[in-house]
Amino acid sequence: MNQTVDKGKTLLVDGPASVTVGSGRVEVFGSPVRHTHKIVIREGKRLPFFVAEKTDFDVALGENASVEVVDGDTIPPSWTESLSVLKGLQKKPAVAMIVGKADSGKTSYCTYLINKLLSPKHKIAIIDGDLGQSDIGPPCTVAYAFISKHLTELYSLKAENAFFVGATSPSQAPDKTVEGMALMKTEILGKTPDFILVNTDGWVEGEDAVKYKLRLAEKLEPDTVLCIQRQNELEPLLAVLEKFVKTVVESPSAVKQRGMEKRKNLRELNYAKYMIDAKVRALPLSHLRIEEENVALNKLDEVKGALLGLYDSQRKFLGIGVLHEFDNVRKTLKILTSVSEKPAVVAFGKVRLDKNLRETASSGESEPVRV
Repeated sequence: MNQTVDKGKTLLVDGPASVTVGSGRVEVFGSPVRHTHKIVIREGKRLPFFVAEKTDFDVALGENASVEVVDGDTIPPSWTESLSVLKGLQKKPAVAMIVGKADSGKTSYCTYLINKLLSPKHKIAIIDGDLGQSDIGPPCTVAYAFISKHLTELYSLKAENAFFVGATSPSQAPDKTVEGMALMKTEILGKTPDFILVNTDGWVEGEDAVKYKLRLAEKLEPDTVLCIQRQNELEPLLAVLEKFVKTVVESPSAVKQRGMEKRKNLRELNYAKYMIDAKVRALPLSHLRIEEENVALNKLDEVKGALLGLYDSQRKFLGIGVLHEFDNVRKTLKILTSVSEKPAVVAFGKVRLDKNLRETASSGESEPVRV
């Protein structure tokens, strides 16, 4: 369908869809969109195309997709104002930690900040710590990437490295999540960035969540904490982050709200992305280090379908796999994976996947795997 949108309005497109700009001047989260460049919007995602000059769009909508035109720019003014906080930080690298409730717009905010900070003079890295809705790495991982060009979503970035937590929320593995985030920051620091953005998960409400976020902030030592909220849901967290410089920004009114089932569906699509052309590989236990305590080989058959993190001998993340079978006679793990390199380390996660890479009912709710 062809649609013409006047200057000063925003075209909101919910995926699955594709959008091509035929003429005019358009931005998505601060990123200029080139003419004839097709932008694909994934299922469960929404992109806002702000029209700075009257524009013709060619929009193709998939099943359950939608399009809407609204007045004005959906980017809150406070997002623009917060840029001066980041640019004014004297320390290099400047580290900014972004916190907010699920579906508050954290990822969109990070995308906007990256696009506005991007320049030949700035080397920018981002850590993706949202285990349940990972954009840069596979689900259940912490990952980081460097950015060299404008982007419309973090999903287009390729991870430089990742850390397998094996859970869909830090509430199930707080120690491991903090460890992974800290390791990613340390690795980034060795590459002399100017800015490090840390995108966190949506677990912010309740005493345990507040304690976790405080612990994470103390470990990462951000120069500023950027807090995105709708009403006053972050007040308890803001109170305990008293020693950190904080800036509160608005959650966009146009942000897409997703239920637990939709978030689960998005994860399952992401598992499939990292398991394309997967094959079952037999790996001798004698050549592997199982990264779990209290390993009991006779229990491996009880965790079939367990999501696995695979590393090389230098502990570089290779990818994910699924436990297909344990051959007790040959003492080999049979793992379904698209990783072609030979893993040296296998980490067991708490998530279970069936043969169609769908999460089972116990995923994310089970006790730690003791294999």
